[in-house]
Order: sequence, then C-alpha cells, then structure tokens
Amino acid sequence: MRTKKDKVSKSERRDFLKLAGIGAVAGGAAALGRAEKAEAAAPDAASGSGYRETEHVKKFYRSARF
Repeated sequence: MRTKKDKVSKSERRDFLKLAGIGAVAGGAAALGRAEKAEAAAPDAASGSGYRETEHVKKFYRSARF
C-alpha cells in the first residue's frame, strides 16, 4: 500500500532530476557562449613544412621503442 509520503518523495526526486538536467544544459551553453576563438599559430616559414622530428617526438619514440 502506497502512502502519500511515497508519492511526494518520488515526485521530489523527479523534479530534482529534471532540474539537474536543465542545469547541466544551461551550464554547457553558458560555457560555450563565453569561449573566445583561438587563433591558429602561423607556421614558421624558415623551417619548412611537413613532418619535423622535434625533441619531444624523439623522446616519445625512445619511450615507445620505435
């Protein structure tokens, strides 16, 4: 047998979950709205284009044993 207290607690839970979902969507939209556009760094013309084996790449190769 269900009591009035059971009905109230279930509806409170549903309301909380609805509000939590709406809050997450609103928070995500606010974060996207404030985001500034990032500018791409211009490639260094003196070094050429394409693949460059820099020090951090060499370190990765050593750690991965390539």
